[in-house]
This record gives sequence, structure tokens and C-alpha cells, in this order.
Amino acid sequence: MPTPANQAALEQARQDHIGRLLHRAARAFNVSALSKLHARGHTALSLAHTNLLPHLEAHGSSIVKLAERAGMTKQAAGQLVAELEQHGYLMRRADPRDKRAVHLDFTPAGWQYLLDAQAIKREIAAEYRAKLGEATWDTLNAALSSLLE
Repeated sequence: MPTPANQAALEQARQDHIGRLLHRAARAFNVSALSKLHARGHTALSLAHTNLLPHLEAHGSSIVKLAERAGMTKQAAGQLVAELEQHGYLMRRADPRDKRAVHLDFTPAGWQYLLDAQAIKREIAAEYRAKLGEATWDTLNAALSSLLE
């Protein structure tokens, strides 16, 4: 069993690393975006919904493809899709290429969400740019892009 000092050092190491900072920054972005979405009337949305919706292509997707892109089970995606349907953001229809499959499309409310989400992303980016300064903002974006290549 580790000593209390070893436990404290291990806990510190678990919290202080780039992965944790990236996760916390992404969560802060998402929480801010959700708050702004709620202010624009999208009060039925949760973080789980807003984490799923970016994986739905503008021309629609199947639940299977949506689940794969979001990194979740088909059942979990199906539950979130059912909630988004209930709130009027998505609708199901028969897939034109496979009549047995279901195709998901945005409703007019879903399209309004997409427009609002884009405006909010630009708003948050402007806030970050103002806080960091243009040079640091550009460096941050370039560094993150390099990590993802």
C-alpha cells in the first residue's frame, strides 16, 4: 500500500498533465456553449446532446454511423436521438438506400440549433482571443492542429 506522500504525488500526477488540461479546457468550452445555447432558447439540450449533435452530418446520418462517430454504443446514441426527437431537433425517416435502416435528419429546430451553435462558437472564440491575445490564440490553434495531424 502506498504511503500518504506517495498517494498525494500520484494524485498530483494524475491531475497535472496535458491530457487533463485539454479535457478541462474542452469541458469549459462545452459548458460555456451550453449556457449560451440555453440563453438562446435551447433549454432542453444537455451536454450529452451537444456532444452527440456534432457527429450528425448536415445531410443526415444513420444511428449506427452516428454512434460510431461519437464513440458510443448504438443503444446510448439511440436514447439521445429519441430525446432529441422528443424535443423537436431530429426526425427519423426510412433510409433511401436501405429501406430497413433509419436515416436521421435535422428538423427546422435542429437547423436553428446548428445556426445558433455556429454563432456561439464564433462568440467563444472571440472571448478566448481577447483573453489570450492574437499571437497566443494563433499559436494555440497552430499547436493543437499540429497535435491532431
